[in-house]
Amino acid sequence: MKTLQTWYDPGTGLWKTTGWWNSANALTVLADYSRLSGSSEYLAAISNTFNVNGASGFLNKYYDDEGWWALAWIAAYDKTADVQYLNMSQRIFSDVSAGWDSICGGGIWWNKDRKYKNAIANELFLSVAANLAARTTGAEQASNLAWAKKEWAWFSASGMINSQNLINDGLNSSCQNNGQTTWSYNQGVILGGLAALSRDTGDQSLSQQAQTIALSAIAHLSDANGILHDVCEPKCGADGVEFKGIFVRNLGAGDSGFPLPQYKAFLETNAKNIWTNDRGPNDQFGLVWSGPFLPANAASQTSAIDCLLAAAQASVQHSPGNNPNSSQGVTARR
Repeated sequence: MKTLQTWYDPGTGLWKTTGWWNSANALTVLADYSRLSGSSEYLAAISNTFNVNGASGFLNKYYDDEGWWALAWIAAYDKTADVQYLNMSQRIFSDVSAGWDSICGGGIWWNKDRKYKNAIANELFLSVAANLAARTTGAEQASNLAWAKKEWAWFSASGMINSQNLINDGLNSSCQNNGQTTWSYNQGVILGGLAALSRDTGDQSLSQQAQTIALSAIAHLSDANGILHDVCEPKCGADGVEFKGIFVRNLGAGDSGFPLPQYKAFLETNAKNIWTNDRGPNDQFGLVWSGPFLPANAASQTSAIDCLLAAAQASVQHSPGNNPNSSQGVTARR
């Protein structure tokens, strides 16, 4: 964590060496670490990011970027109980919901140009809606839950979940699965969304669907040693370097709602390999979790920390004396 913060710029409230949406994920890691460890060391950085960038409302052209920030502020709220963070998430969600229309039967667009409906924007929309529904009351809660149900009904029928139970990148101009890459993060965000919606509704079929996707992703996206990879490795650009951490974060979140021993083993295997084979100077972590270590940045560091946190959380949940079906104060999300 201290290494991650060497890239933090208090003046911008963001992390150097990476981008806007990646910084939302870095903030999520700070909040998750703080919540799981009980530490308050990084709360000032979370507050600073909010104060420096709050005037923008964390809005831009891209609905998926907005979704990442909405989830980040939910994570901050879960640690601090500071309602300004929850309110910001709700305001972001209101902007994202304007991206829904009837093209392809529903769903939100990737960005405000309205030319592409993809998986990640809609998975984030589901997760934000379902998580807000668990944290709001009255008409606001009812609206959030209705959006979450509507999104899942559309997404599950959209064709983006393929015959291998993996999620492709999006829909083509004919509203059909475009057959593009099954990125790890597209298999992950859906798990957090389904975990949250399952808790909102008590619908266990959502847990079963999440298990199916999770196990397929583990089987198809891991190497012979059980280490997770994206096909872009070892050169994944500014975006792909973040993807694997998002998958394991959501697998860990889902594990608190619908645990399987395979999840714990998978997370621990990847965490151990990161520590042994992908650790460089000053505890920096690179892109390829199986090694060798490649030059790190804030995004690769965030991604690896996601895995270390998820493995630690899974170990606690599956330890003797703990009920793995209890959230133990941890709310499934993202």
